[in-house]
Amino acid sequence: MSPWYLVLVLLVGAERLAELVVARRNTRWALARGGRVSGRGHYPFMVVLHTGLLAGCLLETALADRPFVPALGWPMVALVAAAQALRWWCITSLGRQWNTEVIVVPGLPLVRRGPYRLGWLRHPNYVAVAVEGAALPLVHGAFVTAVVFTVLNAGLMVVRVRCEEAALAAVAGEAPA
Repeated sequence: MSPWYLVLVLLVGAERLAELVVARRNTRWALARGGRVSGRGHYPFMVVLHTGLLAGCLLETALADRPFVPALGWPMVALVAAAQALRWWCITSLGRQWNTEVIVVPGLPLVRRGPYRLGWLRHPNYVAVAVEGAALPLVHGAFVTAVVFTVLNAGLMVVRVRCEEAALAAVAGEAPA
């Protein structure tokens, strides 16, 4: 494994820790305003899956002696960077309403700025997660990690999106889309 790949994965891990700091601050804010938490059952699986992605990238690359293939690796680095940019665009657009958990504050309108102004893309943050989850392992040839994460994440996203839609609908008093 290339030392720079270790640094890249560690930087993504540090970014995830920064997200948790933002999420904890936003959780306190939301709960102080009557925020309702939903989907606690799937959240631990999400934490394990995302931690497993980072570990899998490093373990598969090291144990299987995966090489860096520039024709695949560099485009994947670009996708990882694009995913990070989209993720932080989502976080800044949602402001205090962004969280790693599903927390909805009654009375707050849906955010319609940033990537959320695109009506056809209701959950842009999950696009960032999916792209990063496939691209980060493929930067250094961790194909098994990319496939396993992608498949497990797809199942998790079905649960997560349904949970979010139901939580938003319950607060808005309408049926989920």
